[in-house]
Amino acid sequence: MQEKMINKLSDVQSENIGEGTKIWQFCIILPGAKIGKNCNICANVFIENDVIVGDNVTIKCGVQIWDGIEIEDDVFIGPNVTFCNDKYPKSGNKNFKLEKILIKKGASVGGNATILPGITIGENALIGAGSVVTKDVEDGAVVIGNPAVKK
Repeated sequence: MQEKMINKLSDVQSENIGEGTKIWQFCIILPGAKIGKNCNICANVFIENDVIVGDNVTIKCGVQIWDGIEIEDDVFIGPNVTFCNDKYPKSGNKNFKLEKILIKKGASVGGNATILPGITIGENALIGAGSVVTKDVEDGAVVIGNPAVKK
């Protein structure tokens, strides 16, 4: 069994961190988050409470994982990927409606991609760097562009 590694410069409030997971400096992980085994959570990542991260997931620097996001096993999330969980964001919005995002097993999301609320990214799908994903992505599909379209 490999022990988890949590950098002393991170604020990890969750006790649900799997064996072998590495959490690098300047990360904030809230108490309700669940993170699997053998993950690599790179510097400057924020993970909210209602989040599930599977096993063998890599989350590169500068990513925020908001409430309602589930990332299955063997997923790669590139640097500065942006997730949105509210279609109508507004400060102090009393009508906030959380819309979940699901990233299925083996998917890869390229750096600087933006994933809009309510999206499911299929198994082994590939999202090109900088793409804006506005609708669900099929299993195994490769999508690129703004809006992201199948290649």
